[in-house]
Amino acid sequence: MSEFVKVAQVGDLKPGGGKVVTVNDKTIALFNVDGTFYAIDNTCLHRGGPLGEGELEANVVTCPWHGWQYDVKTGVSETNPSVKVKTYEVKTDGSSILISL
Repeated sequence: MSEFVKVAQVGDLKPGGGKVVTVNDKTIALFNVDGTFYAIDNTCLHRGGPLGEGELEANVVTCPWHGWQYDVKTGVSETNPSVKVKTYEVKTDGSSILISL
């Protein structure tokens, strides 16, 4: 069974926003897409940029370093569809956001 860990509060992320969280020494990018939360590895597969600091448009985040784009729902790169970042299951419990490890 998956272990869910609290990483943020619902109020911490406005729709269209992102946040970097650390869970068990992993940095994870957390996003709010129209009230639904998604989590992916924070590290861009191109040159290691911080995805959680990128701009989110609809469900696509753009890496702030070199512009690679990823679908936060699937982790698949829009720039290079042959690669994808790891995604994490997210759920809410009241006002808490939890990620499955």
